[in-house]
Amino acid sequence: MPLTLSLAQSAPNALETSLLVIALAPDEPLSAALAELDAQQLGGVIGRTIARRDFRGGRDEQLHVSGAERGVLRVLLVGVGKPADRAVALRRAASVAARFANKIGVSDLTFVAADADARAVENVAVGLDMGAWKYTDMQTQPPNGDRRATLERATILASDTTAEGLLAGEALAHGYAIARRLAMMPGNVCTPDTFVETANDLAARHGLRVTVLGRAEMEREGMGSFLCVAQATPEDPKLITIEYRGAADNVKPVGLVGKGLCFDTGGISIKPAERMEWMKFDMCGAAGVMGAMEAIARMNLPVNVVGVIGATTNMPSGTAVKPGDVVRASTGKTIEIINTDAEGRLVLADCLAWIRRYEPTAVIDAATLTGAIVISLGHNAVGVFGSDAGLVQEVLAAGKRASEPGWELPLWDEYREQIKSDVADIKNTGGRAAGSITAGWFLREFTDGYPWVHLDVAGTAYSESDLVALPKGPTGTPTGTFVEFVRGRVR
Repeated sequence: MPLTLSLAQSAPNALETSLLVIALAPDEPLSAALAELDAQQLGGVIGRTIARRDFRGGRDEQLHVSGAERGVLRVLLVGVGKPADRAVALRRAASVAARFANKIGVSDLTFVAADADARAVENVAVGLDMGAWKYTDMQTQPPNGDRRATLERATILASDTTAEGLLAGEALAHGYAIARRLAMMPGNVCTPDTFVETANDLAARHGLRVTVLGRAEMEREGMGSFLCVAQATPEDPKLITIEYRGAADNVKPVGLVGKGLCFDTGGISIKPAERMEWMKFDMCGAAGVMGAMEAIARMNLPVNVVGVIGATTNMPSGTAVKPGDVVRASTGKTIEIINTDAEGRLVLADCLAWIRRYEPTAVIDAATLTGAIVISLGHNAVGVFGSDAGLVQEVLAAGKRASEPGWELPLWDEYREQIKSDVADIKNTGGRAAGSITAGWFLREFTDGYPWVHLDVAGTAYSESDLVALPKGPTGTPTGTFVEFVRGRVR
C-alpha cells in the first residue's frame, strides 16, 4: 500500500519523529530553524559534520547520525548535488531517504522541505512513496520478532500553501504503485485477466467505463495482427479500453495505449534462456497506462482520456505464428512476419487502429518495444518518435517534468523502405539497422487520423541493477509521462 503522507508546519525543534531527513546541496547552510534544532537537541553534531566536510552534499550522498532520546531520534542528511531542477532532485533524495528508512527499520519519517513550492512537495511525496515501495506478495515473511519495521508514514515539513502539491503527489504515488506492482508480478500471476481485474477495480472506485474484447470479439473485428501473437497461448488475449470522463461528452479525448505482453518468450523466434525471466516486464507500457488512469482519476482532471491496453503472452507451440506467415490487421493491411519476437508492434497495430473510433485529439503509446533502443540510448532516456513535431515536443516536456526524460529519434521516409515486403504490404522487422526507428515506422502505419507519439521504454521501464533511488525491478515509467502530458493539456 502507498505511504500515509501528510503535511506539517511544525518547527523542527518541536518534532516527534523517528527519522528527520534533511536534503542539502553542496555548501548549502542549515536554515535557522534547523540550526536551532541542531544546537538544542543534537549538540551541534550536524553543524560540525558539515563544517568538517564529512558531508558534502553530492547527489545520493548519505550521512546518518543518532539524535536525541526524545523528539528527533535520528537524522539523515541526503545530498542533492547541483541540480538543474531542484524539485526533481528532491524527489530523488526523498526516494533515497525512504529506502534508508526501510533498511534501518523505522515506521515514520519527516522530510524537511521548508522552502518548497507545491511542485517540489509533489515530487517529494512521489519520491517518498516510490522509495518505500516493496513487492512482498510472494515472499514468506520472517517471524514477528525478527522483522524490521517498514516505513508506513511520512510527514513533509512545508508551508500549508503546498497542500495541492501533496494531493497531486499522493495521486501519482498511487498510480506508480499500481504500475510497479503489475510489472513486478511473475508471468504466471500477472495474466491478461489480471489487467481486466485491475481495470474493473479502477472503474468501481472512480466511476470509469471499461470495455473488454476477448479472442472471439477480436476475431469479429478482424484483428489478425494482435491475434497472431496470441494464437499459441491458451490464455484468452484481452484488448481493454478504459474511459475517464472529466470533461463534457462532446470534448474529444486524449488517447493512451500500452503494450501488455505478460510474458514474451519470443515465440518460434525464441529468445536465449539467459535473462529470459526479465521478460515478465514486457507489459510495462500497459502497466503505465493503468497507473496513469488511476492518477488522472484521483486528480479529477477536467479532460477526457481513453486508455487502451493489449494484453497477451507470446509463446512457442504447434499453433504459433511462424516466420514467413502473412497476417491481416483490422485496417486491412497485410503483414509478413519476419521475426515472431517482434510481437509488441503486432499487438499495438490493432490497438492503435481500435482507438481511432474515439476520435482522439492525440495518442501516445508506450511499449518495451526494442532492445535496439537500449543500444541507442542506454537506460537513461526514453526513445521518442512521432508523426507531429509539436506533439513530440509536448511529450518531451512532459517526460522532463516527470523525471522520465526522453530523446527524439527520426522517422524519415527513407527508413520506411526497410519494412517493405515482397509478399505483403509491410513486414514486421526491418533488420538490425535502425531497429527502433523501423519499429516506430511500423506503428506509424496504423495511426492515420490523429497525431501520434510512440515511447520506447525498453531501457527505462525496469532495471536489472540497483539504481540507488530505486531497487532493481520496475521504475514505473511511463506512468509519469502519461500523467504529465494529460495535465499539460488542461493547465
